[in-house]
Amino acid sequence: MDFEHMCPLYEQAIGLLGKRWTGLILRALMDGPRRFTEVRTYVDSGLSDRLLSERLQELEEAGIVERRVHAGRPVTVEYTLTEKGADLRRVVEAVQAWADRWIAPQAGERAGTAPGA
Repeated sequence: MDFEHMCPLYEQAIGLLGKRWTGLILRALMDGPRRFTEVRTYVDSGLSDRLLSERLQELEEAGIVERRVHAGRPVTVEYTLTEKGADLRRVVEAVQAWADRWIAPQAGERAGTAPGA
């Protein structure tokens, strides 16, 4: 692997996936579709509705998340990972394994516990 030069594709991937809240949103969707409020509750770290909408839209435009509208009363909207998004599972799991090994839990948290869980 060439570490002397930044790969433009890697730079693009980090630019998208490295945005604040994106990793937590992806983790929230790893277990299956969730509604907007479920994603917000899962993340539960001061994420505003406006910023959550923005991140979900960015992930949708990147082909990582799919927004599904279910007709009915009331109309419900849920977000799910596409095949491209689901392919990030190993990345999310690798970050979790690294965090479990190297990040000390903050007061009141258990190691390996997802935010809002």
